[in-house]
Amino acid sequence: MSKKTVVIGFLGSQLDSGMGAGRWSKWRPTVSLGQYEDTVVDRIELLHDKKHVELARQLVNDLANVSPDTVVNLVPMTVSNPWDFGEMYAALYDWARAYRFDPAHEQYWAHITTGTHVAQICMFLMVESRFIPGVLLQTSPPRKQRPGDPGSYTLIDLDLSRYDVLAQRFSQAHDEALDFLKSGVATRNKRFNALIEEIERVAVRSQAPVLLTGPTGAGKSHLARRMFELKRSRHQVEGDFVEVNCATLRGDSAASTLFGHKKGAFTGAAADRAGLLRTAHQGVLFLDEIGELGLDEQAMLLKAVEEKRFFPMGSDREVSSDFQLIAGTNRDLRLDVAQGRFREDLFARINLWAYTLPGLAQRTEDIEPNMDQLLARFGAEAGRAVRFSAEAKTKYLQFARSAEALWSGNFRDLLSSVTRMATLADGGRISTALVDAEIQRLRWLWQPAGEATADTLALSTLLAPDVWDGLDLFDRVQLEAVVRVCRESGTLSEAGRRLFDRSRTQRTVVNDADRLRKYLMKFGLSWAAIRE
Repeated sequence: MSKKTVVIGFLGSQLDSGMGAGRWSKWRPTVSLGQYEDTVVDRIELLHDKKHVELARQLVNDLANVSPDTVVNLVPMTVSNPWDFGEMYAALYDWARAYRFDPAHEQYWAHITTGTHVAQICMFLMVESRFIPGVLLQTSPPRKQRPGDPGSYTLIDLDLSRYDVLAQRFSQAHDEALDFLKSGVATRNKRFNALIEEIERVAVRSQAPVLLTGPTGAGKSHLARRMFELKRSRHQVEGDFVEVNCATLRGDSAASTLFGHKKGAFTGAAADRAGLLRTAHQGVLFLDEIGELGLDEQAMLLKAVEEKRFFPMGSDREVSSDFQLIAGTNRDLRLDVAQGRFREDLFARINLWAYTLPGLAQRTEDIEPNMDQLLARFGAEAGRAVRFSAEAKTKYLQFARSAEALWSGNFRDLLSSVTRMATLADGGRISTALVDAEIQRLRWLWQPAGEATADTLALSTLLAPDVWDGLDLFDRVQLEAVVRVCRESGTLSEAGRRLFDRSRTQRTVVNDADRLRKYLMKFGLSWAAIRE
């Protein structure tokens, strides 16, 4: 079924003017839209100043006479100065953002013959930036003026690849897109912000594959979805966002899940299956952990990406699907290529736009704004506001930004940490006691498996919180070793002899117990406390 044609244009206060019978003897651009014998305009969105409402109503009546099936919607759009670029652009921008475009069923023509030159430029920019998902429409009068002659029209499709010099984003739209990709978090890390700046441009200008690399929990899946939603807001995709973790695909189910199958293709294939590649038609397919795909599936995927065609399992007929691929991985695919685990040709195809997302430990400046945003989200979902006390926030951030905070789970660890504290906060206040407990939990979480001895786990409970927080990693490791020797020894003197077994031979006065006691006192520890 063909799409309906919708024209968006300004009322021409001069070109469209005329209230008497003589108006039919002149060429009027808006009325001409209903007079082309070979073209049917289904609807006109007629933007007009309120002071020209009578002329607008006259045009509605005249269009009904020449094209009864054309629906005309009058759209009041008053600006104090139609020659002010900022005011005109803002008015048109606001209208376009609120309008319910339906590119799947309608085609849009932006009429640039009427309106001030500033209005025409703004209409051009709306189409160029895809806020209006259509083409430009230029109408022209007949060479010889004759009543009823609509003249001619031209459609101008803005191919941005040919007009790079014109592909400029206005700061407002650009900033909104960056903020959208960052989920409204005012990130401070320069490297991350520069990366998002480029991803924003690629997301709205390119349909080529994108490769996102980074550790688990760095936000690859979330960023891929935000890229899709940004493209959808610009009317660049009509399909869905389809996500699959390739690490969950094994054997026949891998190819079947991705490419579909015919009934009877393998044991258990009781019915036809479309597959996720076809589900992602005209949308975005996000393959997380793409490095886990088998070599056979990699070969099939390469054909699907390059040719938009592939064979479902058990079928001798190709099917098609036009999707954009975003791939994610926490592995270095270059090493996998060198070791034969990943196809070199597929890597070259998906590596056109490759970005490495830094982990949270490499973005310590962004911990605070993300923490604030997570607290705000928790408050909105729980129906109660939760905040840190000033001392608690300072203490938590001091730990969170230190080398001791590994953030091995990245933003998943931060989300869990904030959720725990917010849930346990009495009266909506996160106290220093809650922060102390949470820090201990995180230290336990990040303790390497097999290395968490009783002495290591107990050390933080032996020390006063301010002493523990002030320890360098060097001092902590040394003190853990000293405590371990103390617990393995029967007396303070025995522990001293073991700890100072080399240096004691170089001193004339030997008092190992006193030397060890003074060392422990620096940290507020006693022999009795350690032995208990």
